[in-house]
Amino acid sequence: MPCLLNTVIRAKRANKETGVKKYSEACALAMQSISSREHPFFKQLVKLERSAKQRRKSGLTILDGIHLIEAYCAALGPPINLITSKSGYEHAEIKKIIHKQAKKIVILSDALFCETSPVKTPTGIMALISIPAIKAIPVNKNEAFCVLLESIQDPGNLGSILRSAAAAGACDVYLSTDCTDAWSPRVLRAAMGAHFLLHIHERSNLVEIAKLFNGKTITTTVQAKKSLYETPLTGPIAFVFGNEGKGLSDKMLEISNEQITIPMLGKTESLNAASAAAICFFERVRQITNKQNSST
Repeated sequence: MPCLLNTVIRAKRANKETGVKKYSEACALAMQSISSREHPFFKQLVKLERSAKQRRKSGLTILDGIHLIEAYCAALGPPINLITSKSGYEHAEIKKIIHKQAKKIVILSDALFCETSPVKTPTGIMALISIPAIKAIPVNKNEAFCVLLESIQDPGNLGSILRSAAAAGACDVYLSTDCTDAWSPRVLRAAMGAHFLLHIHERSNLVEIAKLFNGKTITTTVQAKKSLYETPLTGPIAFVFGNEGKGLSDKMLEISNEQITIPMLGKTESLNAASAAAICFFERVRQITNKQNSST
């Protein structure tokens, strides 16, 4: 009987300690649970997910997914808030991020989380962040390589271009005023952390930037006679890409130093903007790599 009593006492003590630990963790993390659609924070998330105007006005946006949040934290530190679904909070990998990076955490009911998540299959974790100032993002400016984007409308295309640009070593990306919002959750998701490796300049006057660029400005067009693979790309380069349907404006074509085409063996009329950009970027990488290898 004494043994049984001791066991019960130990169990109660353990439960009490566990409860204290959970309470302490909740206090340390400023934890909050939300299950009502009328909650102001939930309404704010919905607006940020749907409205470019709201994102610009507040200077805030939403990241979705473990990899994207880790990329942000590695570059810029903890987010304003981590947001998890009720079921996502129990995920081991999500808990690791929470205890490593979170100052404030909001747990949404699974239904509310699905409404705010920008993806069809929610990952269980999002982050609320301030859109970083350009100067806050460190980039390698040893060699000029930038990208000018005119009237890119598709968030997936824009995100893919940013991802390829970052991987190929670009420094700056300039977007015309009618490009889709660079800091929308869908663009962020497609770019997979590239935003935190680039200087992204929205609402830019591309003609003026092209005029001031101290290097070669190159546009791609199916009408050009010179092939990408015949074009030296190892110096300072600004690649210019246009709208998915209309291509580049006459002004941008006129201002460029060189017009090139990407040779295609098939009967496809043209490539989409993201594919064309990736091919151009990595042809530059190939040329630079070959030049470096030949000099060693």
